[in-house]
Amino acid sequence: MKSAERHRVIVDRLRDSTQVGVAELAAATGASEMTIRRDLDLLAASGVLRRVHGGAVPATPSGVEPPFTARAAAAVAAKRAIAAAAVELVRDCETVLLDSGTTAVELARLLRDRTVTVMPMSLHATRELLDAPNVRLLLPGGEPRPGELALVGPLALASMRALRFDVAVLSPCALSLDGGLTAHDLPDAEVKQQAIAVSRRVVALADGTKWDRTAMAHVCPADRPDVVVTDPTAPEDQRAALTARGVLVHVARPAQESTTA
Repeated sequence: MKSAERHRVIVDRLRDSTQVGVAELAAATGASEMTIRRDLDLLAASGVLRRVHGGAVPATPSGVEPPFTARAAAAVAAKRAIAAAAVELVRDCETVLLDSGTTAVELARLLRDRTVTVMPMSLHATRELLDAPNVRLLLPGGEPRPGELALVGPLALASMRALRFDVAVLSPCALSLDGGLTAHDLPDAEVKQQAIAVSRRVVALADGTKWDRTAMAHVCPADRPDVVVTDPTAPEDQRAALTARGVLVHVARPAQESTTA
């Protein structure tokens, strides 16, 4: 197993556990305990986790937004599959309001080769589109959140209010049938709400780790998006319930899974 794959295993296990052990991770990845210790030290230096005797614990407590670097290393195959499915929902020459978040960055990479107009609400996504030959790039105002580099605040909201978009692509922090789409950060939730208000249709990107969870700031009801793009790890009963509410739920299968199915 390559180092990037081991790191994803470590991050995924920490997402649902208060602590992971070196021996446990070695068994799960097939790597030596010495290799796992080096992996944990590297991830700790990046702020993804915190080292403790015999293993590691999450860098942030449950309910607090994990660092961008930690989220970027989690569920990568699922996020790429979701982005590949989402880009097919964007038509040539459309105007796209692109939310912040790691899945949105994956989508920005795929939009580079499309003939579209995009206003990204994140400097991470903006970097991916700066030299895209056929993309008309619109830059909003706003204040970048540290680490996240998501653009928030009055200038960001004013930039969105001045325009109208064909599609808003949202990347919520959490999604649940009762709690709806939610975000950890209040200004980020405001940006998402404004994105919905100025767009003709709404596509939400949510891998399975975001389902049946609720963050602090409410964005919209679960059935407000026209389409939710997810992966097979999202709870099947909740996908069915959301479909029954009139939302098109698209399940994108990661490349390895689709080749063996």
